[in-house]
Amino acid sequence: MKSSEERYIKFNNKNQQAELGGGQERIDKQHSAGRKTARERISDLVDPGTFVEFDKFVVHRSRDFGMEKNLIPGDGVVSGYGKIDGRLVYVFAQDFTVFGGTLSRANADKVVKIMDLALKMGAPVIGLNDSGGARIQEGVESLGGYADIFYRNVMNSGVIPQISAILGPCAGGAVYSPAITDFIIMVKDSSYMFVTGPDVIRTVTHEEVTKEDLGGAMAHNSKSGVAHLTADNDENAMMMVRELLGYLPSNNMEDPPMKPCLDDINREDEKLQTLIPEDPNKPYDMKEIITTVVDDHNFFEIMPYYALNIIIGFARLGGRSVGIVANQPQFLAGVLDINSSIKAARFVRFCDAFNIPLITFVDVPGFLPGTAQEFGGIIKHGAKLLYAFAEATVPKITVITRKAYGGAYDVMSSKHIGADVNFAYPSAEIAVMGSEGAVNIIYRDKLNEKDRLEAVQDYRDKFASPYKAAELGYIDEIINPRETRHKLIQSLEMTQNKSKSNPPKKHGNIPL
Repeated sequence: MKSSEERYIKFNNKNQQAELGGGQERIDKQHSAGRKTARERISDLVDPGTFVEFDKFVVHRSRDFGMEKNLIPGDGVVSGYGKIDGRLVYVFAQDFTVFGGTLSRANADKVVKIMDLALKMGAPVIGLNDSGGARIQEGVESLGGYADIFYRNVMNSGVIPQISAILGPCAGGAVYSPAITDFIIMVKDSSYMFVTGPDVIRTVTHEEVTKEDLGGAMAHNSKSGVAHLTADNDENAMMMVRELLGYLPSNNMEDPPMKPCLDDINREDEKLQTLIPEDPNKPYDMKEIITTVVDDHNFFEIMPYYALNIIIGFARLGGRSVGIVANQPQFLAGVLDINSSIKAARFVRFCDAFNIPLITFVDVPGFLPGTAQEFGGIIKHGAKLLYAFAEATVPKITVITRKAYGGAYDVMSSKHIGADVNFAYPSAEIAVMGSEGAVNIIYRDKLNEKDRLEAVQDYRDKFASPYKAAELGYIDEIINPRETRHKLIQSLEMTQNKSKSNPPKKHGNIPL
């Protein structure tokens, strides 16, 4: 019979073996590639000393191709729970040192267990992805494991926040779990996502493309819009996850965390009075307005490299977490196009699902014209943003800074689609279109030059100002730009107990 001491020695040895993963040689190789191990990443992510690991000794159940001789405790994924800023989170991290982080039936079960617990306890799930995909030796069992994870991603969607960090390769079926999650963070030069890799593409379509150009961090952050954030390295990615979670509630039944606000809620900034140019065709940086009015000038931008004509991200106002959507006149004059509509629509729906109030800054001359946009489905994609704003029941506060033309005025959280408070600067222009174009259509070239100029001025006086809309009650208040911060915080306080529900239904049919 074994003594207690022997039992503890065996236990410690097994622990050490599990924590070594694929062994020191493979750990060194991971480090030499500039990547951390699964356990090191978790250590960077959660509060010190809070991580509790589950299923440390699980091994795969494959008995083909000699796999039964190669059993490694943990089997390629480290899973458990911990705390971020004192709040419960569930984490799974793929371990590339064990079978290249490939997914087996056994380690899929580990991930599923974590996801089920997260749903029951109402806490976020963070997936740290670093995997070669399905474990080929297991065939359909591995594929079944992926599908079980996908199913839970869908069931958890809108109930608990789901965040994916891509910290190495992520190929084939492995990309669909991150794709369903709320936010994807990629690391420059060391992470990749693609359904089919460069070799398959070369064989099938004869296109030559590198891993980086096909599925690297910048490809997905700037071209495809698949990813939301870019980190410089693994550690930076973990810090981004921590910061992002600070704006989010743990689940859809809670409000986002309040932070003490040390920034004066009555703070006014004179530079806002002159930020918007006199010339309506001159660009300015909408981010300047955002960073000026939010708490501590701190704006956490989402998707900063994609569809630059619209800005989305999180900030705080008076300590409250808010989601911000804003047209960016610096790019394409701030027009709405296919990519910007999709980018903003998903963000609006996320904020609505998790009780995060929406602040919208509007300077939009309309939708982008052209055959590429029409054939690409701008009608359908623009309708997504309209649908998202109309469907959202969280507090909605809108500030029109300059242009709000045509259907784009309606779409950008106008009073008519349910905004609670609508402000306008004195520089706001709310009209069907610009004055010159409107007069050309109304009078069809029937006017001489003098009368035409008078008609343009008349139209401009009526509509190139916020007063007509204010007379009709479509604008609640015309404000001095310098007061924006105080006015927004007042509105947030006023709407904090808003209660609104849409008609009962299984779900709407958003134009996808």
